[in-house]
Amino acid sequence: MRALCATDLSAASEAAIENETCLTCLARIGVDTIHLVTVVPANVHSGMPGVNFEERRRQGLDQYRQVIEAAGFDVETHVVRGTPYRRINGIAETVHADLSVVGSRGQSPLKNRIIGSTARNLARTTVVPLLVNRVERATDEPDVLREHLFQRILFATDFSENADRAFDAFSYLRHATEEATLVHVRSPKDEGVDDVSPREQLADHASTLENWDIETRIEVRQGDPAAEILSVEAEVTPSTILVGSKGRSRIRRLLLGSVSEEIVARATGNVFLVPPPRAV
Repeated sequence: MRALCATDLSAASEAAIENETCLTCLARIGVDTIHLVTVVPANVHSGMPGVNFEERRRQGLDQYRQVIEAAGFDVETHVVRGTPYRRINGIAETVHADLSVVGSRGQSPLKNRIIGSTARNLARTTVVPLLVNRVERATDEPDVLREHLFQRILFATDFSENADRAFDAFSYLRHATEEATLVHVRSPKDEGVDDVSPREQLADHASTLENWDIETRIEVRQGDPAAEILSVEAEVTPSTILVGSKGRSRIRRLLLGSVSEEIVARATGNVFLVPPPRAV
């Protein structure tokens, strides 16, 4: 498997990329090649006196490369210019990445809505599964908050096709997963709609995971989906929330947001977002 790891060479990025436990977790799910990507923003001009931004970034990536190669991975580096989330998506497609990884300190929901962030923009537009690796906020030497990336997973589902695609990620995540909590959030309009109860549907998923020796519990909640999923996260403190993206048009997502984007913005721990397949 190939992973794209995006970095802005900040302390938060360094914590996410060079964490030995995080690298071990990626290896356990089958990652053997890592593409390190850094994007020089388009409004930063290489002709500024005495500054060669591309060269400085290459030097920074070379330091990361040494650490990651020592952990047993093949590494390729990419220094590009443009809008970060667009270039990250473009390179992910070009190198046929199986997932992208981005470190994020997280921001207040209000700030995210007004200016966005690379992590949130990727959540809206990612072309491959996206791992948002949560890093400590408000410290000069941050660390990854939950470094055992896939040890305890909270899987949120609405039983849609996109949610089923997210569940399929357990086919490789299971090699690093010990516990899973499966949650579905119902609204009043859902009453009487399904032929099979949500608890029975979750039990089918749980049976699959238990056959892989993953200790599993199920939760059925009622209310606002994002709020209830985050409430379960606070109760069970998973390493990562696994969720599928609805895949709305980008304009609608920018205007309305989605449950998955709210989770990316507000979750305490990591988020693994699985997008729908791209139209051919």
